[in-house]
Amino acid sequence: MAIKIPAIRSKIGIWFYYVSSLSFEQVAKFVRPIDDELHHSDLLSGMIQRSITSNYKSIANYIETQEERFFNSLILAVYDGQPKWNEIRTQDENGEDNYNLGIITLTDDVKIFPVDGQHRVAGIKKAIEDNPDMKAERVPVIFIGHSTDNVGMQRTRRMFSTLNRYAKPVSLRDIIALDEDDVVAIASRNLIDNTDLFVKDRIWDSKNKSIPDSNKMALTSIITYYECNKELLWLHIKDTRVVGLDENLIRGRAKINEYIRHRPSDEMISTFTQECKAFWEAIVNKCPGIKEENTTVGTYRDDNGGLLFFRPISLYPFAKASVRIKENYNKTYAQIIESIPEELLWIQNRLWKKIIWDDMAKKMVMGNATQIELMLLYIMAPELLNAKEKQKMINNLKSIWDETDENVIVERLDSIIRGDKYV
Repeated sequence: MAIKIPAIRSKIGIWFYYVSSLSFEQVAKFVRPIDDELHHSDLLSGMIQRSITSNYKSIANYIETQEERFFNSLILAVYDGQPKWNEIRTQDENGEDNYNLGIITLTDDVKIFPVDGQHRVAGIKKAIEDNPDMKAERVPVIFIGHSTDNVGMQRTRRMFSTLNRYAKPVSLRDIIALDEDDVVAIASRNLIDNTDLFVKDRIWDSKNKSIPDSNKMALTSIITYYECNKELLWLHIKDTRVVGLDENLIRGRAKINEYIRHRPSDEMISTFTQECKAFWEAIVNKCPGIKEENTTVGTYRDDNGGLLFFRPISLYPFAKASVRIKENYNKTYAQIIESIPEELLWIQNRLWKKIIWDDMAKKMVMGNATQIELMLLYIMAPELLNAKEKQKMINNLKSIWDETDENVIVERLDSIIRGDKYV
């Protein structure tokens, strides 16, 4: 039985294409996986088929659970059979004829496969298998012509590779700014939009975590800000049952990445936003003047070092350590900060030399995030460190301090924490 679909005909480069839509049921019925359309070789055809990963399950889940669901157009190649294009003549206000509107007729022997959208097609098929009531929903499509001779295969392969090679995943910055399912992104925006914690320019918008030396206003970078908030989420979901797309229970910190794929209740969003607010309030309140719009960060981040909260490389480990302490003890973030001796909050302190701060070159030392976290825990709540973690911390200090005797390492570390004048 032929289907008739209204469409708009247009052209780009060598390609004529037709813009229309198909119901989910039509996608499931007429759109087949790529088989031998792009290669004569079974090996190469199989490679394309096997490129479909379990990600289609997340697409099916999105279709089934997201009321505001929407997709980019599927690009579908049509060949064989007798597809027909019947133009509908229209005129614009000047009486000019337009023949770009029409009806596509697709017969049962027409073959259709996705050039772009393989996972979306598989997700649609699974979604209506799970929920047949969704069969009538429609997805935008773009039809192109395909032929199975060598020239036709080459043309379609080039389109396939171009569309997939240059497709970019959504950046973390875009997720933070726009995502309406990720509770960490939502809470992060709530604090920026609805509180006075971060006055103008206090968060640096960048694709990476670092803050340039020339920036004298930012407290932290947008990426570090989000990652700190993401760590705080553990406190709210550690006892929550989270199931993956394979329907297996997810345990440990891995459940965070699955949890943020689905928008929680408004109550949960509000509660978690308050958690994040408490964390950042404790930090901001430790820094007099930072709430004032035109005040620079001053000595909190300068050529001599600065406060560890103003360096992304040390702020994130502090967030991780704080979560472990809060998970085990009923402490506020302000109390957690107060458990660090004042002089140890500054990265130019001798404790942090060659770990956070290179006092000779006047620059940050990279790659020691785990060591910073372990040392902060040793300072604030040493009993939370297990034997393996403590040994790892000591072994790292052996290398950093050029000392082989563990007893000397521990004695020196404890002496610095106590604030002894000489070690």
